[in-house]
Amino acid sequence: MKREHQESVAGGGGYPAAAGMMSSGKGKMVGMEDEDGGVDELLAALGYKVRSSDMADVAQKLEQLEMAMGSSATQDDAFLSHLASDTVHYNPSDLSTWLESMLSELNTPPPPLPSSPIPNHQNNQFELPPPPAAPVPAPILDPAECSTVTTVDFPTPRRQSEYDLKPILAAPDRVVYGSEPPAEVNARDRKRMRTSSSSSSSSRGGGIGACVGGMGSAMPAATEASSTAAGAATGALPVVVVDSQEAGIRLVHTLMACAEAVQQENLKAADVLVKQISMLAASQGGAMRKVAGYFAEALARRIYRVHPQQDCSLDSAFSDILEMHFYESCPYLKFAHFTANQAILEAFAGCRRVHVIDFGMKQGMQWPALMQALALRPGGPPSLRLTGIGPPQTDNTDALQQVGWKLAQLAETIHVDFQYRGYVANSLADLEPCMLEAEAGGNGNGGADEEPEVVAVNSVFELHRLLARPGALEKVLGTVRAVRPRIVTVVEQEANHNAGSFLERFTEALHYYSTMFDSLEGGGTAGAAAAEGAVGASGGQQDQVMSEVYLGRQICNVVPCEGTERTERHETLGQWRERMTRAGFEPVHLGSNAFKQASMLLALFAGGDGYRVEEKEGCLTLGWHTRPLIATSAWRVPAAGGALPSASR
Repeated sequence: MKREHQESVAGGGGYPAAAGMMSSGKGKMVGMEDEDGGVDELLAALGYKVRSSDMADVAQKLEQLEMAMGSSATQDDAFLSHLASDTVHYNPSDLSTWLESMLSELNTPPPPLPSSPIPNHQNNQFELPPPPAAPVPAPILDPAECSTVTTVDFPTPRRQSEYDLKPILAAPDRVVYGSEPPAEVNARDRKRMRTSSSSSSSSRGGGIGACVGGMGSAMPAATEASSTAAGAATGALPVVVVDSQEAGIRLVHTLMACAEAVQQENLKAADVLVKQISMLAASQGGAMRKVAGYFAEALARRIYRVHPQQDCSLDSAFSDILEMHFYESCPYLKFAHFTANQAILEAFAGCRRVHVIDFGMKQGMQWPALMQALALRPGGPPSLRLTGIGPPQTDNTDALQQVGWKLAQLAETIHVDFQYRGYVANSLADLEPCMLEAEAGGNGNGGADEEPEVVAVNSVFELHRLLARPGALEKVLGTVRAVRPRIVTVVEQEANHNAGSFLERFTEALHYYSTMFDSLEGGGTAGAAAAEGAVGASGGQQDQVMSEVYLGRQICNVVPCEGTERTERHETLGQWRERMTRAGFEPVHLGSNAFKQASMLLALFAGGDGYRVEEKEGCLTLGWHTRPLIATSAWRVPAAGGALPSASR
C-alpha cells in the first residue's frame, strides 16, 4: 500500500510525519506486530517496521538526515526542493533502508532542468513550467520496493500578476550585473537571477535619447515589456535584468506603460508600475538613471496626488539660483542671451535713446554684454533705459533694485548713460501700458535734436507661463503692442508640453528632457573643469548637479500638475509663430551674422561638438545633435502704413 507523505523543512527537522490512522488500521498493525516478534511497538503504530536491534542504527541515520537537511537549507533553499509540499514519497517496508536512500539523495546534486520550459528568446522572458499535477492518493501502508522522489528545481509556482516583471534572458554577449561574482556557475546558479546593482550607460550622442528615440511602437510594447513588483510584495526575490541597453529600453516602456495607466485612471496598475521604475533605473547609469528618477517622482506625485504647498517668493529666489547654475553648465541660456542681444543691437543701430523692457530680469545676466556692445558702438553709446520685471521676493528684500545698482555701477565704468526702473509683479498680465510707455522727449532740454525712445521688449523662457491662465498671453501681447516696440525678442523651449492629452504630453516631455540630460552629461563643463584642477572640477560638478535639479523641477511641473498649477507649458516654434501672428506681430529674420557668431560661441564652449545651431525660417535654434531644444525668434509691430522695413541680413 502506498501513502502520500509531506514534510516541512522550515525548521530543519527531517523526521517522517504520518497521516492520521483509522482505528481499524491500527488494529491491523497490532496484529502484524504479533506476527513479527521484536518489532518496536511505537513505530509499528505509525506504520514502520523497525526491529528493536536496529533502533540505534535508525536513530543515528535520523540524526544524520536532520543535520544534512539543516545544513543544506542554510546554503541553498532550492537544494531542498526534493522535499517540497507537492513531493510524493512512498512508505518503505524497511525504515533503515529508506533513511539510507534519503541520505544518498541529499548528497547527490538535483537533476537538471526539464527540457520543456525552454526560454523564449523572442519575447525575452522565461516560461515557467506549470504546477505539477496532484498525485492520486494510494492505499496506505502498501509496501514499495524503492523510494522515488519527483523534483523540479523551481519554487512553487504562484499566480502571476498581469503587470509582473518578466526576467530577460541574458545572451552570451551580455553582462549580468549581480551581487555575487560569476566565478563558479553550476546548474542551480543558472536558474536564479539576481537584482542588478550597477550598470553603465553612455550618455554621449545616444544615451537615453537612443532608447527613447526608438519608441515609435512603444505603446503596445509598453504593456508587455513593462513590469511590476507585485511578486516582490509577497516576499519573493526580485528578478531583474541584463545589459544596460536592453534594460534601458524596458525602463522606457515601463515609464510609458505607467503614463498610459495614469491616463486611463487605472491607479492600481500605475501604482505597481511606478514602483518598478526605480528598480529598473538602478541598473542604469548616468543620464538615464537621473532622468528616469525625475519622471518616476513626477508620476508618483500625480498618482498619489502629492502637491506640496510652496512659498512663491522663496520658490522664485531658489529658481533664480538654479538658473544661474544652468547658465554656467551649458550653453542654452548663453545662446538665448547672445542671439536676443544681437537682434536688439541691430534694431538700435543709429538710435540715440533706447529703452529695453525685460520680462524676466532675475539676476540681470543678459545685459552687461549688451551694455558693453553699445559702449563700443561707433559714434559713442546711446542713452540706455532699462526696465526690469520680476516676482516678489522673500522678506522685504528688493532684488530688482540690487540688480539695478550693479548694472548702474557697470554703466558708470564703461561711460554709458544709464537709467533703471524695476517693477514687481506676480504675473506679466498685471502690467499696464502706462508702466512701460516710452518717454516722448530726450533730456528734457526742449532742443530740436530730441527724439523719442526706441523700445525693445525681451522675453526669455517667460511667455509660456502665461498659457496657464486663459487670456493672459493675449493681454500681455496687447500691452506690448501698445508701447510700439521696434523689436520683440522671444526665446522659448522647442517642445510641445501643452498638448491636451496627458500621454502625448508625457511622451514629448520624455523625449525632450532625455535629450537635455544627455547634453548635460556629454557637453557639460564638469569635464573641462576637471582638466583645469580640483577647484574647477568641484565648481563644474556643482553646476551640473544644480542644473539637473533645475530641469527636474520642470519635469515635476509638466507631468503631475494640471490647471493653473501647470505653468511649464512649452510650445514649439511653429505654435509661437501662429500666436504672435494672431496678436498682430510680424517676424524679423535674424541675420546670418547672428548665426555665425552663435556658432563661434559654441566652438568656445567645452564639449561643443554635440551642439548644433540651425536657422529655421528666419529663427535660430540650438539643439543637441539632431534634436532642437531652444529657439530664438524676433518680432515687430507693422508700420502704420503696413510697409515694413527690410530685414537686416
